[in-house]
Amino acid sequence: MKTVLIMAGGTGGHIYPALAVSSCLLAEGVKVVWLGTRIGLESELVSHKNIVLEWINVKGVRGKGLLRSIGALLLALIGFWQALLIIRRHRPDVLLGMGGYVAGPGALAGFLARLPLVIHEANARAGLTNRLLSLLSTNVLTGFPDTPGLGRCAEWVGNPVRSAIVATDLPSKRDLGKYTPLRLLVIGGSQGAEIFNSTVPEAIAQLPIVDRPSILHQSGQTKESITKQRYNGFGVKADVVDYIDDIAGAYQNSDLIICRSGAMTIAEITVAGLPAILVPFPSAVDDHQTCNANFLVHHGAAYLISQDDLSSVSLANVLKQLLGNPSRLMELAEKARSLACPDAAERVAEVCLEKLGA
Repeated sequence: MKTVLIMAGGTGGHIYPALAVSSCLLAEGVKVVWLGTRIGLESELVSHKNIVLEWINVKGVRGKGLLRSIGALLLALIGFWQALLIIRRHRPDVLLGMGGYVAGPGALAGFLARLPLVIHEANARAGLTNRLLSLLSTNVLTGFPDTPGLGRCAEWVGNPVRSAIVATDLPSKRDLGKYTPLRLLVIGGSQGAEIFNSTVPEAIAQLPIVDRPSILHQSGQTKESITKQRYNGFGVKADVVDYIDDIAGAYQNSDLIICRSGAMTIAEITVAGLPAILVPFPSAVDDHQTCNANFLVHHGAAYLISQDDLSSVSLANVLKQLLGNPSRLMELAEKARSLACPDAAERVAEVCLEKLGA
């Protein structure tokens, strides 16, 4: 049986796309081995009985201070040898790097073993690890077009998203913007965003009561109560939850989203065809979230407010432009959808299958 070793870990932004690709590979009869770390979310999310899980010890290097960086490099060396042993044990035919700290040691071990290496860069600005690994890779795939620093042969395939999101109705079938009140979705990532929790309630309070949207707000764990209190304090009705399990359903039943601009968020809202007000996370490495957001903004598919410029007044002003304007919402939605790559998971899997000779 042909085998693909998937290297992905740390956050959902790496894990969910890799899971989408693994489903495609498994459907083709390919054995999937997953290389991750026990401290990453993959230890919780990757539970498919047909995926073989293997762990290495590795941590990030950047922004940790000298001593911690030295420690991280030593762990990377240990992780390299662990990955090499795992490769020798499973004898994969192809390696697929989908991001996270495991990709570096795993890819180097695979290169030493002379295995085909396929890497996927999710962001519009490539990270240091993938810029280096692109020199060793047989195929470089990207989530955004024209990502710099990855060589001329990089291929834009999009970012894989979960099948439930791909299955959401197109904007034209959802009566987007025609519901009263407007349906607003607020998501600051799985951990929430304090800036959203504090700013959105006050911004909504500045709108006329008759124009206020219905709100589903993901606050993040431990922040649900205080966020509810803020809405109540401003006399604004909102459904506040710590986490949204059915994110596809939330997209399906929303007219507008306020969110960060991580690569997976951008991929999901384009596939769902959802108008967005994007507030990039300012501390993202190399400011890649701003680069991601600009991809939509430059195509007229979203609004961008930097976190420095985000206030209740600036947010309320943008909301006023969209409330009661279904034609504008539909225009944003259709432009967003035109940038989507709903078949990204299949396209990544196809590249791996080509390397397998399948």
